[in-house]
Amino acid sequence: MYFVTICTANREFYFGDIDESKMQLSQIGKTAENEWVKTIELRPDMNLELGEFIVMPNHFHGIVIIHENKYNSDNNIERNGRDAMHRVSTTMDIVSPANQFAPQSKNIASIIRGYKSAVTTYARKINIPFNWQPRYHDHIIRSTDEYYRISNYIVNNPIQWQKDKFFKK
Repeated sequence: MYFVTICTANREFYFGDIDESKMQLSQIGKTAENEWVKTIELRPDMNLELGEFIVMPNHFHGIVIIHENKYNSDNNIERNGRDAMHRVSTTMDIVSPANQFAPQSKNIASIIRGYKSAVTTYARKINIPFNWQPRYHDHIIRSTDEYYRISNYIVNNPIQWQKDKFFKK
């Protein structure tokens, strides 16, 4: 399970705004939401599940769960001292060294790369000068308690955003 945060370039408000503690999505914000939902159908071989997620004015938070699949199963990966969490997030231990130094596929990085690309492509088609920050933040969720804490954070993010905005005035 991964908690992912992706920000827009310069933290610009491309995706909409918060009104009365609810996210009001712009056209590109709706696309950002739809593209995340499509992640599962675009990668059926990865056995993905989406947890809570939210598109905020200038960033995105989401939980993605990568269940066992042919790319991260014990049958295809040499252990080399790595635990299951590391085996899910990288293909470096696959017996074949192909693609070792190029962008990796079938892992969290490839999911985020595809998502960012889909949103950016849509923005270009409708002439929105949109960009993401070059990187993203991911955090491995290691317990059920942590999963629920992060899920609550995601769900309550618009409410907290509104509170923070109020107190900054």
